[in-house]
Amino acid sequence: MAEHTGRAGAPVAVRRPPGPRHHPAVAPLATLAAGLAAAVYLYGTDPHQSGHWLPRCPFNWLTGQLCPACGGTRLVYDLLHREFVRAFHENALLFVLLPFAGWALARWLLAGLRGRRWRLVLSARTQYALLGTALVFTVVRNLH
Repeated sequence: MAEHTGRAGAPVAVRRPPGPRHHPAVAPLATLAAGLAAAVYLYGTDPHQSGHWLPRCPFNWLTGQLCPACGGTRLVYDLLHREFVRAFHENALLFVLLPFAGWALARWLLAGLRGRRWRLVLSARTQYALLGTALVFTVVRNLH
């Protein structure tokens, strides 16, 4: 390996071209593959029944209350089995946000496949609105 020196004679780092693991499509493809693997496992594992290896929500375990994401695993299970009403009742907030999440994943994947990087950027107002909605949803669902 040849060593390059700068003006003062100090070695300068040689920038190597990025390898295939640094391609912009790697992260979205890996995320999609992990999601599909989880869906395959979840399809045959009913989270409505106990005795399966599915993690419990840490917030629920500590407080006994439901967090904004509680019911997400059951929601996905119900969607995989085409039980849309039951899925909605498991977590209405996540059910409503799923099309947006699907759009964001598709956008990220398509940009990566085209060799471009894409990152979802939400304005401060949108972030506060999502946080406020999640807090209100959490309080309301725990009142019942």
